[in-house]
Amino acid sequence: MSVPPESVTPPPSAPPPAAGSGTDDRNLALITHLSGIILSFIVPLIIWLTNKDRADKAWLTGQAKEALNFQITILIGYVICWILVFVIIGALLWWLVWILNLVFCILAAVAVSKGETYRYPFALRLIN
Repeated sequence: MSVPPESVTPPPSAPPPAAGSGTDDRNLALITHLSGIILSFIVPLIIWLTNKDRADKAWLTGQAKEALNFQITILIGYVICWILVFVIIGALLWWLVWILNLVFCILAAVAVSKGETYRYPFALRLIN
C-alpha cells in the first residue's frame, strides 16, 4: 500500500543558526558582558564604537549596546547610592547594585556564549 505524497509531513527542520554563532563574535560578546563587572561601561563602549558601522557585526553590536545600556543604568544606581550614603541606606543599596550587576553580567555571558541574544530585564535604553 502506497501513501500519497501530500499526506507525508516532512521532518521538522533544525532552527537556523543564531546570528551570533561566529566564535569570534560570541567571545567578544562574552568579554563585553563580563567586563562590566570590573570595568563598567568602557569595554562595551569600545566594542560598540568599533563595530557599529559593520553590517556583518550586527549581533555583536546589539549585544554591546545592550551591555552598554545596562552598565549606564548600573552607574546611575551607584551615583544614587553615593548620594544616599549620607542617610546610611546608600551603603546597603551599593551592595545590592553590585550583586545585581554581578548576577546579570554572568547570566548575559552564559547566554551569549551559546550564541543567544540576551536582553537585560531592566535597563535604561539610552543607546538605540
